[in-house]
Amino acid sequence: MTTLSARAVNRATLARQLLLERADVGVVGAVERLVGMQGQEAKHPFVGLWGRVEGFTDEQLTAAVEKREVVRATLFRGTLHLVAAADYLRFRSTMGPILEGGLKMLGERAEGLDVGKVVAAAKKLLAKEPLTFTEVRDALQKQFPEVNDRALGFCTRMMVPLVMYPTDTRWGWPANARFTPAEEWLKHKLHPTAVPDELVLRYLAAFGPATPADFQTWSGLPKAKPVFDGLELEQFKDDNGKTLYDVPDAPRPDPDTPAPVRFLPEFDNLLLAHAKRERIIADEHRPAVFTKNLRIKSTYTVDGHVAGLWTTERKRGVATLTLTPFGRTTKKAASELEREGSALLRFLEPDAKTYELVTGS
Repeated sequence: MTTLSARAVNRATLARQLLLERADVGVVGAVERLVGMQGQEAKHPFVGLWGRVEGFTDEQLTAAVEKREVVRATLFRGTLHLVAAADYLRFRSTMGPILEGGLKMLGERAEGLDVGKVVAAAKKLLAKEPLTFTEVRDALQKQFPEVNDRALGFCTRMMVPLVMYPTDTRWGWPANARFTPAEEWLKHKLHPTAVPDELVLRYLAAFGPATPADFQTWSGLPKAKPVFDGLELEQFKDDNGKTLYDVPDAPRPDPDTPAPVRFLPEFDNLLLAHAKRERIIADEHRPAVFTKNLRIKSTYTVDGHVAGLWTTERKRGVATLTLTPFGRTTKKAASELEREGSALLRFLEPDAKTYELVTGS
């Protein structure tokens, strides 16, 4: 069995994540190749696509949303993702047990919660018009006054297939977005049965080579090993002797392939898609990126690995990008960071009067 070095695994993953070079592909095609993008906040997928798609503009993604070709909805790991509409329809039933299982997180707040009755009531409410979750909770509380309002809202979010209703804002959705039934919005029914084998293949094409544990971390689905065993997959060993699985003919570039500087948004799936994340971030740097309040900070990569954090702010017309490196930055990397960072800053703040890039400690 062929052994893949850590650098070879890194380059293979970057190639599938469109991070070795920007891809000449449409927005919908890019989102499909990535099997969705983490979308905790509306801006994150825009930033993620800017670093991956040649000539990307936010208007391109906005247009795809308006055409209902991509949607923002609760899916993998029970979190918000931007996904191709076809993939949402295909994989929502596959993720159903995970979403339902998420109700266990309610604990004591679930006291008195009749899931069937709440789901039926929520569907009836949302069939009338798109609603924010504040509105959903308030309306359901009137029908179920003895049930915790947060439990009512969380039950709706997990159990009712919904998509976020877009508005005419730059990032597509306001902070307190409205939700609407997915099947009504997309004019198609959800695929009726689970297809975990298809999801495994799509995952490996986007994040492989990888292990069943990696897939479980990304998707939230348990007991993935039998699914892997039932598929015709390539097998490799990593430097530690662990078996890695991959789809045949997937890109596995030469380990010496250059990896350009790239900026990743908060919650980028590249940092969330593997049980062991050394392929992209050293263990010593994880505490600085993965916070105790469950945020994943914006990062930048140098030579294919996370090398620091970035933040932006705008005051009185001055847009500033601040870099916080984890170690020494070479002159070559500093030059790349300045060039790529300046372009990112202009993408984020196109009407700023002045742009500045600073390096923090």
